[in-house]
Amino acid sequence: MNSIEHPEVFYGLPVLTLPAGDDAGAPALPPAGSVAWRLDCGQDGVPFPELWQHFLDTVDPAGVRALLIGPWWEDDYSVLAPVVERLVAEAGRFPDLRALFLADVAGEECEVSWLAMCDITPVLEAFLLLEELTVRGGGDSVLDEAKLELRPVRHEALKSLRFESGGLPGHVVRAVGSCELPALESLELWLGVGWYGGDATVEDLRPVLAGGGLPRLRHLGLRNSEFQDEIAAAVAGAPVVARLESLALSMGTLGDAGAAALLNGQPLTHLTSLDLSHHYLTDPLTDRLRELFARSGTRIDLDGADYWDPEGDEPRYVAVSE
Repeated sequence: MNSIEHPEVFYGLPVLTLPAGDDAGAPALPPAGSVAWRLDCGQDGVPFPELWQHFLDTVDPAGVRALLIGPWWEDDYSVLAPVVERLVAEAGRFPDLRALFLADVAGEECEVSWLAMCDITPVLEAFLLLEELTVRGGGDSVLDEAKLELRPVRHEALKSLRFESGGLPGHVVRAVGSCELPALESLELWLGVGWYGGDATVEDLRPVLAGGGLPRLRHLGLRNSEFQDEIAAAVAGAPVVARLESLALSMGTLGDAGAAALLNGQPLTHLTSLDLSHHYLTDPLTDRLRELFARSGTRIDLDGADYWDPEGDEPRYVAVSE
């Protein structure tokens, strides 16, 4: 499964894919800080070094606030590392960069679990004022040596960190839990499945659920997991939950056991929103949840998984895997 699409807005700015070449008849480009710039080698078959130089020559990098890296290969898939190296080498030319999306690639361009990722830690070390980082890709890829990596860091400015993956490695989850992110308000982890490198466990999530390094966290998404019931049970007693405003346990294999744990655990009625969509709940549990949160005013998403019959024997599946 892969329902990933390109965002139309990023960091509150409309996304504009940089036109390739110097077409005299093309409309003038907008001011550098007025859009989120997307670089895509696939649309015109331009090698990334050429596209990157064209970007630096065409758009004032000092004014760029948001940047999305789309497909960075021409023909055969290649590892993201050289792209990260160029970004880091030119960090000084991007003093206003506040948001970065690594691998804004849709399913028809490359399956999420095939993306050839790398160590993204240098990005956080180079862009000290970065406020939003989204990373798409995970532990498996078409290149055996290309894996997503993260080392524990302290970053004073980061407010939003999002990993979209069909298989998020446990060592990345553990690194997130070991990071010190005093400004972080939103954290999303799409955990995925073991077949595509998603080997994280509930124990790997314990530091995140404790919340020690995340004093300002207000939104937590632990999504797209094949052990969603276990996650729900851990969340039901997690210290971080009391200070959250929104919680997402969606896209995974949540069933009645996980829903019952949430109902029997610490109160969740302080939340403004609770996302349990793509679930595998029976009607009695769905009704109990809907009734409870209707009374509290919490917005709850209880859209069930597609193509699942609670009376049948079809296996549960996550929303995004391959």
